[in-house]
Amino acid sequence: MRLDVREIRKSFSENEVLHGISFSVESGKALGLLGRNGAGKTTTIRILMDVFKANSGEILIDGKKFEPRNYQIGYLPEERGLYPKKKVTEQIIYLAQLRGMTAKNAKESTKIWLKKLGIEEYANRTLDSLSKGNQQKVQLAQTLVCDPEIVILDEPFSGLDPVNAQILKDTVRELISQNKLVIFSSHQMSYVEEFCEDIVIINKGEIALSGNLKEIKKEFGNNRLILSASNLKLNDLKSMCEDKFKDLVTVNEVKKDYLVLELLNDATKNEFLEKILKENIDIEKFSTYEPDLTDIFVKKVGEE
Repeated sequence: MRLDVREIRKSFSENEVLHGISFSVESGKALGLLGRNGAGKTTTIRILMDVFKANSGEILIDGKKFEPRNYQIGYLPEERGLYPKKKVTEQIIYLAQLRGMTAKNAKESTKIWLKKLGIEEYANRTLDSLSKGNQQKVQLAQTLVCDPEIVILDEPFSGLDPVNAQILKDTVRELISQNKLVIFSSHQMSYVEEFCEDIVIINKGEIALSGNLKEIKKEFGNNRLILSASNLKLNDLKSMCEDKFKDLVTVNEVKKDYLVLELLNDATKNEFLEKILKENIDIEKFSTYEPDLTDIFVKKVGEE
């Protein structure tokens, strides 16, 4: 199954907030939908779910017009939307029935998901009596209770401790292995890197960057190197690079325990290595630089 979003535009009154958003995602993969607060992520998600109508553009599934009502969609919103004074089991079953499940199937599926997420002991407790992390797991249970074909997770790790985060990570991996179509939105970039093959970064209602994450990292790390030395402080190593090797490299960034260097002109990694080995430098780290997603995100949408 392949979902294609093509040239989606959306305005509220005279203010256009989406300016031709396009991306695609396939079953068995997770797409990281990223952006700063107010970038347009939530509006895009609501258009996907038919909560809002786009002013123009189209959404296709396997080449045909996407009709959300014909698919089971599991949506975990960033803001909790359950009933705080209602019992956990009662409201999950109720919401499952609203989405087309029989009472029997809803009850069985609710029991399965509460057990899988480790919260079956809270089945007859009211939601507001649970911790923030367990409330998040209840919300995840209602997201998945109908065995959705399309799963949209917006900040799913919010409020989870490391143990519960691991349970959620296992669940996400299971969804991907079951050939679900997963859209994953989070400001916690380490989780995005862990699950998502492809990313889309939205900035001010436009696509700032999209594509395969490995290829994007390779492109952003092109001609960049990592260097540190056990017999030199970083500042001394930086000064040496700026003095003796200024024709070969420029210091791009000073990290906590290494320098990020950029090769100049036609200089090669081996040529630079050969030069520094002649300077009695005890090399601790020397490798091609691969930026993490946080670095890429800040470079694309950070303040100028």
